[in-house]
Amino acid sequence: MDSLVKKNNPPDTLAAIDLGSNSFHMIVANLRDGELHVIDRLKDMVRLASGLDSKNNLTEDAQQRAIASLEKFGQRLRDLPPGSVRAVGTNTLRCAKNSWQFLIEAERVLGHPVDIISGIEEARLIYLGVARSLASDGQHRLVMDIGGGSTEFIIGTDTSPHRKESLHMGCVSMSQKYFPGGKISEKRFNKAVLAAEQELGPIKRAFLSDGWEQAVGASGTLRAVRKVLLAAGWSRGGITRDGLEKLKSALLEYNHTDQLELPELSPERAPVFPGGVAIIYATFKALDIEKMAISDGALREGLLTDLIGRVLHSDSRSNSVNQLAKRYHVDETHSQRIITTLNSWAEELNFKTETAMQWLEWATKLHEIGVAISHNQYHKHSAYIIESTDIAGFSQQEQRLLATLVRAHRRKFPIALFSELPKPWNKSAIPLAVMLRLATLLHRSRHSNPLPIIKPEVSKNTLRISFPSNWLQDNRLTQADLKQEAAYMEAAEIQLIVAEYS
Repeated sequence: MDSLVKKNNPPDTLAAIDLGSNSFHMIVANLRDGELHVIDRLKDMVRLASGLDSKNNLTEDAQQRAIASLEKFGQRLRDLPPGSVRAVGTNTLRCAKNSWQFLIEAERVLGHPVDIISGIEEARLIYLGVARSLASDGQHRLVMDIGGGSTEFIIGTDTSPHRKESLHMGCVSMSQKYFPGGKISEKRFNKAVLAAEQELGPIKRAFLSDGWEQAVGASGTLRAVRKVLLAAGWSRGGITRDGLEKLKSALLEYNHTDQLELPELSPERAPVFPGGVAIIYATFKALDIEKMAISDGALREGLLTDLIGRVLHSDSRSNSVNQLAKRYHVDETHSQRIITTLNSWAEELNFKTETAMQWLEWATKLHEIGVAISHNQYHKHSAYIIESTDIAGFSQQEQRLLATLVRAHRRKFPIALFSELPKPWNKSAIPLAVMLRLATLLHRSRHSNPLPIIKPEVSKNTLRISFPSNWLQDNRLTQADLKQEAAYMEAAEIQLIVAEYS
C-alpha cells in the first residue's frame, strides 16, 4: 500500500513482486521516457498454498519459506525508494486467516509494503500484463491464467478488459485434493476434470457467448504444458486440444508424480502438474477451445504497467473512483467544493506534495455514495460499499483505508478502526479524517457561496481552526455544528479549538 511519499520525482527503476500461491516472482525494470526495460527477474517455488492447514492458517514452515524468499528479494530492492515497488499477494493470502500477521514480517524483510488483491483485481492486472506483451490488433481475446490456488479468466480487446472472473481452483489446490501424495490414476484425473468443469459452470455461458477470437494463456502451468507439447512433437505452436489428449494419455501411464519423465517438465513443476493439466483440459472442453497461444506477460508485468501510471500521475484508481461516484449519482459540484477547501489547507498542513491529498480527494468523491441506499447512517453505507466492491486498481488494504476515511467523516469518530489499518496509515490517516470531517461540516449547507479564509493548525492531538472575526456569529448553524464536533473529537482524545482572527 502507498506510503506517505512525495510524487514529484518519479523513480527511474521500478519493481513488481507476485506472491503467488505456487511461486513468488519478481521483475525489475528501468523506466525511461515512459517505457519499461526489464533488467532483472527472480523466481522462487514457495508453494504457499500447500502451507494452509485445516483451519486456513498459514503454517510456520510455509511462512518461513515465504520469508526466506522475500529476504532475497529485499536484498535486490534495498536501494529502491518508497513507491517504486509494488508487491501483491493473491489467492492463498486472500484465504489465510493469519495473513495480516504474516504481512508484518513480510514487509519488514522486503522493505516495501505488500498488498493483498482480490481475484477480480488480479484478473485485471493479468490482462494488462498479457496485453503489454501482445500487439494491439483489435482482436477479442480470452485470457486464462492458472495460479496455485485460483484461475483467472478475462475477455478484452487490446488493453481493455471488459469481463473478469476468478475461480477457486489452481494447480496446487487441485493437485492436493485430487492427486494426494502425488498419486496419479485415470479415476483421479476424471474427478479433477469434473470438479474444474463444475467451477467453470457459472461462467460458461457468458464466456461462450462473448464472441472472442483468440485464446491466450499466461502463467507457469500453461507455459510448462506448452513446453512439454512442443518437445514431444504433440503441438507445433501453443496448446492444442489434440495435444492435450496426447498429454493426458502420456500422463496416465504414470502412477506417481515422482515417476514423471515428460520432455521439458522440470522436477519442481512435476508435483502440481496433474492438477494444472486437469484445469486446462476442462477449460478447453467447457469453453470449446481448439488452440491457445501463450503469452510472456502475466501478473507481474501488469503490476509494472499499473505502477507506471501511479508514478507518472495517471493512476487507474482515480478513474475507478470517478466511475463509482458516477454510478451512485454523487453530487459532483458539492464534492468539488469540499476538495477546494481541502486544497486551500493542503500547503499549510503539508498535504499538497504527498499521497495524503490524493486519498482525501478520493474519500471526498465517495463519501456520499451510501445515500443511494439510505440517508440515515449513509456514511456507514458508503464505507460498506467501498470495502465490499471490487474497485479496479485498489488492494484490499487500500479499500479498507478508503472505507475508514469515509466512515469517519461524520458523527462519532471511530478511532478503533484506525488501529486496524497497516502502518503508516494507522496513525497518518487520523488527521486526514479530521480534515475531511471539518471540510464536509463547513459545506453542510451545500451553498454555492465561497467560505471565508479559514486557518487550521495541527499539533499532536490538537486541532485549532480559526475563522474571521464575527463570521461564526453570523453563521450560528456552523457554530453549533463545531460545538458538537468538538464533543465527538474529545471522545476520540482529539482537542478541537475554535478561534477567531482579525
